Order: sequence, then structure tokens, then C-alpha cells
Amino acid sequence: MTSEQALSRLSRLCSRSEKSVFDIRKKLLEWDFPVQETEAIIKKLQLSGFVNDRRYAKAFVHDKSALARWGRLKIRNSLKNKQIDSSIINEALAALDNAIIKENLCRLLAIKKKSLASLPPAEQKIKLLRFALSRGYSYEEACEAMSENE
Repeated sequence: MTSEQALSRLSRLCSRSEKSVFDIRKKLLEWDFPVQETEAIIKKLQLSGFVNDRRYAKAFVHDKSALARWGRLKIRNSLKNKQIDSSIINEALAALDNAIIKENLCRLLAIKKKSLASLPPAEQKIKLLRFALSRGYSYEEACEAMSENE
């Protein structure tokens, strides 16, 4: 595959859904492109507006908080794993509304609590706390939401 063909394929891919620079670099590595060509293709995609980490981070934060109901910590770690700059991550996470995050967590805990109804209350609390932490919510957020759901 030539670099023009790769650029065309990646342009189509990026026009369908948001991709980060990390995603594009990973795809080009799968296609065994040399590093110099990879960087040139990424630069062209960025200049033409197909790839933008800031836009990607905002979309990722919105989707993961609204649809998957992830907490800030899990979203932050996922974006760090995609090598997004910390300032971009902070900017994207700042757009999250605390009330929506709290509402999402309360809804998740209410659903999870129904599945744990047969357990003793102490064990329920432990499992709910672990569940909230695994979804990327802080300990304080989890404790606050659990006290409200009682």
C-alpha cells in the first residue's frame, strides 16, 4: 500500500468516527509503514482536519460519561493510555457536569443493588463500593452516592 492509498483509507476512516493520533499511528504500524511516512501521513490528516486530539477527547468524554456511565478516573486513564496530552484531558473533563456524573453513579448503583439483594447489607456495601470504583468514580463520590441511595 502506498502512502497516498493509506492517506485515503485513513481519511475515510476518520470521517466516519473520531480517531486520535494514537489510533492512526497504531493503524499505520499494523500496515508496516516506516516511521517517517507515518508521521507525514499523520501531519497531513491533522492539517486537513481529519484528526484532532482535542476534538477526540471531548467526544470520548461525552460518550463514555453519557453512554457507558464511566467516572472521571476511568475516562482520564483511558485517554492517558491513548497518549492524549494532560491539558487536553483536563479541558475535556472540565466540561462534565457534576450533577450528571452524580446522577449516573446513583442510577448505576441502584441497578447493581437490585442484583445484590440476597446478600447481607455489609457485603452489599462493599460490593457496591468496589463496583463504583471499578467504573472510575472516586471513593468520595461513591460513598456520597451510596449514602443517598439508602
